[in-house]
Amino acid sequence: MRTVHVIGGGLAGSEAAWQLARAGVPAVLHEMRPLRATDAHKTSRLAELVCSNSFRSDDKENNAVGLLHEEMRRCGSLILRAGDAHRLPAGGALAVDREGFAAAVEAALEAEPLIAIRREEITALPPPSWGSTIIATGPLTAPSLTQAIAATTGVEALAFFDAIAPIVHAASIDRDKVWRQSRYDKGDGADYINCALDREQYEAFVAALLAADRAQFHDWEKTTPYFDGCLPIEVMAERGPDTLRWGPMKPVGLRDPRSARRPYAVVQLRQDNALGTLYNIVGFQTKLRHGEQLRLFRTIPGLECAEFARLGGLHRNTFINSPKLLDGALRLKALPHLRFAGQITGVEGYVESAAIGLLAGRFAAAEALGQDLAPPPDATALGALLGHITGGADARSFQPMNINFGLFPPLPEGAVTRANRGEKKPLMARRALAELARWLGPDRAAAE
Repeated sequence: MRTVHVIGGGLAGSEAAWQLARAGVPAVLHEMRPLRATDAHKTSRLAELVCSNSFRSDDKENNAVGLLHEEMRRCGSLILRAGDAHRLPAGGALAVDREGFAAAVEAALEAEPLIAIRREEITALPPPSWGSTIIATGPLTAPSLTQAIAATTGVEALAFFDAIAPIVHAASIDRDKVWRQSRYDKGDGADYINCALDREQYEAFVAALLAADRAQFHDWEKTTPYFDGCLPIEVMAERGPDTLRWGPMKPVGLRDPRSARRPYAVVQLRQDNALGTLYNIVGFQTKLRHGEQLRLFRTIPGLECAEFARLGGLHRNTFINSPKLLDGALRLKALPHLRFAGQITGVEGYVESAAIGLLAGRFAAAEALGQDLAPPPDATALGALLGHITGGADARSFQPMNINFGLFPPLPEGAVTRANRGEKKPLMARRALAELARWLGPDRAAAE
């Protein structure tokens, strides 16, 4: 049996290699770090989380990403297994200790006899002699490989900016000025640290934010668009005085125990490591210069003496026009021995990237074993996401996409009535899991 090569040791590449090995197919996982660093990675670990430590909602009945979590668990996902094992308090979300998570993924891959890990940079498209290859180089694909992809496809790779939120040392937070509460008391009810701002404080914060000095873009970055799901706070503030107050600073579902009232605006901090010594400022990704970040963020009540383990930043992401370039099994139409997986395909988010890695690994494994594997049904989260990037989206205006119920086919006519319209999402979720069970067939018992 021929070996399948996987280029890129992030979430998608790690998951793809794992799925290959689980199917009994040998894999070689190529990762360029630590030989070549990126602007966002801090370690050489496989599956390092470079932005938030949250995999977002874990609600499998009412949230599409929570449903995707559950589908991946049932498919034997390594990423979800490690995420569950290193879970941190985060209300209804699945947040993880980023160091423990990456260490667990790397240890599992290193211990798998069917997976060989090679620390080397791949600077060009692999030759046909390699056979089946999965390119999962992520949003920070090295320039030389990006150029090779663009030259082969004849299409310029699209790019956007993704932002990194700052991380605060927990011991430096003034506990007399904050309180613990999850929005609507979800999870344990006290998973977030909340910093309240009154109207005067909020308006002063927004004014200072708009006046703050930002890091300048390189010439090659100036025309790169942002992804709306991860806008810098200063860009959000430019869209109107209340944009932040109804975005990352929304006070809905919270009550300040000191006043027994909902505050005008709130800055939330979420636990970032298992020890509880680090907290990230939720939604506060930024392009501000580091000195400006220190000055501005220390005006937030409770953070006047904050010490930062990491300040916010911004990096460029690259993705291909998947609806135009890929077939339904994630193969490059021009060179079918190549598959793409992860964020480079135009999915947005940790979980979505890993999900496409999972599918690429399963497709490649089936091909290596001489089997036919139909795509997952459109009514599943996996199938909806795959269908969107391989044909459901308009190639002329293709942009990165998170999983959402809008990508799913509608329920049968009459399934949702006036009496049960609040059950629409749970109905779609239950349909998805039933369809997934049929797709997995006899394998589902082992996966679950």
